[in-house]
Parts: sequence; structure tokens; C-alpha cells
Amino acid sequence: MTFYARNLPHWHPDGKALFVTWRLFGSLPRAVLEEYRALNLCDSGEAFARIDRTLDRAQSGPKWLAHHEIAAMIVGALRRGDGGMKLFRLFSYVVMPNHVHVLLQPGAPLAKITKGIKGATARRANSILGRSGVPFWQDESFDHWTRSGQEVERIKLYIEWNPVKAGLVKEPGQWPWSSASSTGF
Repeated sequence: MTFYARNLPHWHPDGKALFVTWRLFGSLPRAVLEEYRALNLCDSGEAFARIDRTLDRAQSGPKWLAHHEIAAMIVGALRRGDGGMKLFRLFSYVVMPNHVHVLLQPGAPLAKITKGIKGATARRANSILGRSGVPFWQDESFDHWTRSGQEVERIKLYIEWNPVKAGLVKEPGQWPWSSASSTGF
């Protein structure tokens, strides 16, 4: 089992699927983050749910992942990590306007996976946006290891229904930047 702690604790037991979420830099207002810290919710499931609801509303901060070219590039990076590079087995994913959810079985340390995906996509996205020298992704990601096959299925549904819950589409398959989509992106 791999363990390390930054702002959040990160446990990665061998052989377990991981639910990973990362977001755009500046996508959550400082006041929201301070509220969670004050309530001592930083490493709880309740904090994740509250933060995810705030991200789904996308009422503040950048929404660069809503750009077709950027979202397609991120989906491509996820598929390369799963397919050609074999860094992980991808069970499900969604690229939302300001955050990404993935459910994967690591074939390499998660830090290597997220560093590779976030590093490559940040450089390309900043180039597309005409930005340089500024962060694209928030440094730390949220991760949760799955405890059972039932939990894997529950998380897969959570990920694929996220655009519906956020009011972006009526059915999961309508969101083109998701494993539920049949658009081929």
C-alpha cells in the first residue's frame, strides 16, 4: 500500500480501483475552501460531496474544460493512458466544465499517472488558451480507493450521471466528454 499526505491523506492499496477527481486552478472560491477547513471537513466524504456540488454549479472560476478542443484533448489523454501507454485501466470518466472524475485501476503509481495527464494537458490547454506561466490544474487531487465491486459500480454511475446531476444534459449518453457517451470522443 502506498500512503502519503499533503493537504489530504492518500492511501492506494495494491490491486484496488481508485476514484480520482482533479479540478481547475481557481475553480473554488477561497471562502468555500476556508469554510470546509473551519468545519474540519478536509478529508471527509461530506467535504467531497459539498465541494463536488459547488464545482457542478460552476458559478465561479474558470470553465476551460467546456472548450471542445480542451475537453477532447483531455479525453484523448485518458484513453492513451489506458490504451497505448497501459498506465491504468479506465473504467469510467467525465470531463466537466471545471473538473474531471475518473475511475481507474492503476498500473503505475497514481502520482505518476496524474502528473503525466495533468502536466501534458495543462501545457496544451494553456497553449490553446494563449496563456503561459500560470497554473491550469489545482495541484492536489482527491482520491478514494474502492472497497468492493458494488462500490466500483456505484462510483461508475456517479461519474457518468454527473453531467445530468449538474443540469448539463438529460441523459448520461448526451454528454460527449464521458465514458457514457457514444460520440467517439
